[in-house]
Amino acid sequence: MAVELCLLLLLLFCGSTVSEVQPIYKPPPGTLDFGFVPSKTYDTGAYHEPGPIGILFKIVHAFLYLVQPNPFPQDLIRKVAQQKFGNTQGDYQKAIYYEIGFIVSAALGLLFILLLPLVGLCFCMCRCCDNCGGEMHQRQKKNADCQRSCFATFLFVASLIISIGVLCAYAANQHLTSQVRGAKKLVNSNFKDLKVFLNDTPAQIDYLVSQYNTTKDKALSDLNNVGPLLGSRVQEQLGKEVRPALDAALTMAGAIRETKEALENVSVSVEVLQEGTERLHANLTDVKMHLSNTLNDSACSAAQAASTCNIIRNSLNQLNINANFSGLPGVSSQLAKVNDVLKIDLSSLVQKGYAAFNDTPDLVVNQTKNILSDIKNVLESIGSNISSFTKTLPVQKILADLTIYLTQSEAYVQDYFPLVEQYDFYRWLGCLILCCMVVLIVVFYYLGLLCGTCGYDKHASPTTRGCISNTGGNFLMAGVGFSFLFSWVLMIVVVLTFVTGGNVEKLVCEPFEDKTLFKVLDTPYLLNQQWKNYLSGMLFKNPNINLTFEKVYSDCKENKGIYTSLHLEHLFNINEFLNISMYTEDVALRIEHIQINLSKIILLDEIGKENLLNFSSSGIDGINFGAYLTEINKSVTKVDLLSFANDLEARADQLPKGALENALKGHANNIRMIHNQQVVPLEQAMKYVKARSTLNQSIRLLKRTSSELMVKVKNVVSAVNAAQLLINNNASLVIVQETKKYMDTIVGYFEQYIDWVKESIAMEVAACKPIANVIDTAVDIFLCSYVTDSVNTFWFGLGGSSIFLIPAIIFAVKLSKYYRRMDTEDVYDDVETIPMKNSVEQW
Repeated sequence: MAVELCLLLLLLFCGSTVSEVQPIYKPPPGTLDFGFVPSKTYDTGAYHEPGPIGILFKIVHAFLYLVQPNPFPQDLIRKVAQQKFGNTQGDYQKAIYYEIGFIVSAALGLLFILLLPLVGLCFCMCRCCDNCGGEMHQRQKKNADCQRSCFATFLFVASLIISIGVLCAYAANQHLTSQVRGAKKLVNSNFKDLKVFLNDTPAQIDYLVSQYNTTKDKALSDLNNVGPLLGSRVQEQLGKEVRPALDAALTMAGAIRETKEALENVSVSVEVLQEGTERLHANLTDVKMHLSNTLNDSACSAAQAASTCNIIRNSLNQLNINANFSGLPGVSSQLAKVNDVLKIDLSSLVQKGYAAFNDTPDLVVNQTKNILSDIKNVLESIGSNISSFTKTLPVQKILADLTIYLTQSEAYVQDYFPLVEQYDFYRWLGCLILCCMVVLIVVFYYLGLLCGTCGYDKHASPTTRGCISNTGGNFLMAGVGFSFLFSWVLMIVVVLTFVTGGNVEKLVCEPFEDKTLFKVLDTPYLLNQQWKNYLSGMLFKNPNINLTFEKVYSDCKENKGIYTSLHLEHLFNINEFLNISMYTEDVALRIEHIQINLSKIILLDEIGKENLLNFSSSGIDGINFGAYLTEINKSVTKVDLLSFANDLEARADQLPKGALENALKGHANNIRMIHNQQVVPLEQAMKYVKARSTLNQSIRLLKRTSSELMVKVKNVVSAVNAAQLLINNNASLVIVQETKKYMDTIVGYFEQYIDWVKESIAMEVAACKPIANVIDTAVDIFLCSYVTDSVNTFWFGLGGSSIFLIPAIIFAVKLSKYYRRMDTEDVYDDVETIPMKNSVEQW
């Protein structure tokens, strides 16, 4: 009861830090790192490796299984514990059936104890009467040598088995002594672990309490960063509609600027192209007029030149411009309206909307200062409550009482351990004497075999045998005498240790190993007829709590926390300490009262919206883009002037040498000059240089921009209005949702802390491995491995030696007749070869 009271107080102390595990909601906050609960390694290894002698232990276990193969009698043990054994006749039958192996073996042992001394007494009296081999006369037989050899062999084998048995008994005796002497170290190790168990627990509890600061610091960090956390979350949710609207408005502002540039490019490019084409048209007209005058010359009337001149005259219509930009409508009115629109910087207005919206985190910070200050005060008060709660626990007093009790227990063990060693020495000496008895008998047998075998002379007659042979026979008879003297004493010890050790192995050690013993102890109403569960009734005064020895032992074996192992929540209710609502109710309530007003955020004012509408009515959608694209895609002239000039020169070469040829060649050179000086630059301007490239791109850009321009502008304005409406009217819903998530994050830190505390208490704080080690040390190691296995091996070896003393006695008596010197011998007639003296062969 003292040990149980010690455990009860310790568990009460540990119970001050844990509550019953309850399912709680787990939001997805950031993971907190609480570190590792400080713990020390226990030194006791509650496991015993017997070494080489373990083979003997297994042999003995196998023998005991042959003697007692029946399963553990749980029902009988329960009835014995409940003092109901013997109420029915079947109880005794079941007990006898279970113990039948031990009963039969013990009966044979008792028969050995009773009969062997009686047989020895009768044998001595018989030999005194010169019977039973007492007569010093040996009858001669033809197979005498064969019989002597067989008897010697059998005796040697029996002696060898006896020797092996006594060696096993001696080894078991030494093993028990050495283990008892070494048990002091094991006991000290258990006491040391229990002290560590006591001294380490307060530090573990302090560590659990101190880790609240980790939770508090993380919560304060999130509160100090309410802008980036809560404000950014609100901004992110609202930004799903606000940012696209502002992006569209900003895109439209860029489109206005691009439209202005495109209109300017169109206006400039058209002027350049119009001027170029007009000058080219004038030059081509002059060339065509002068060429026509040349063809009117009389030289063209000649028969040789008429045909060529007609061909040239017919091709003069090709000398004309093809692309005419003078007829294209101007864009000056549209450009003027766009310039009026650009007097207002729409991009700047949109950027102001962006800036106002990006100030959402700052608005949240400014509007939550007072509430966050209250929440921080609540967090500080929670820490103060936890510290004050732990200080109210009588930790020091409980620790002092437990330490005193443990110190007294250790001193008691240390004081009585020398007495245990002294009694063990007496036991060891007594067992050694028993082994020496057997050794003495075996020594006589070995000496008898040695002397008899070495001193035997097959040519000597029985009456003339040598002294050594006769001494060997006397040794054998001495061994027989000591066998009769000691065997019954040996068997008494064997029977007592066999019945005791065998039943301890079967009724304690084996059921303890497979935990059947715990199942019996956990039987309802077993140890107390008024208590359903004895352990819970003893600890909590409530026998209805389902607390079993098996579960407690298994949990401690797994090094779980003692609070979890013993279900101490039934003894000390600390739900208030670990109730999450106790810590988070005030925090959640204050966070829920957060109200954020974002109505000051203006995404785009009315001026900006009007500016967009003015742009949509700028008239760019009325530009004749088809006419521009048609002229742009035409060539500058109807014919390639360079090819025309080359062709003209080639035809001039067909004319007779003279003024006409030279004049036509002069016109060809003039056309080439016009091509190089005007057409080529104009073509380059239209095809490669900025004018035509910009004109083409600008026209196409204007065409794209003007496509459904009114609809696009209205969509942008509608998107901005919808986003503004969301901020003004529906932002509260978003704020509530994000505030709930923010609150769940803060509360989640407390939940992580509580979960970590529960897990630590369950598995790490006051881990009860030392208690399981104490039980294992007392039962599994000391009682079973040290004592029971050694005792069982002792009686197994000593019993085997005692059993084989019987055949050894018979063979020794038979063999001694062949070694001892006889007083008389048989005399043979050489003719008839029959004995002259009739005598009965003696043993």
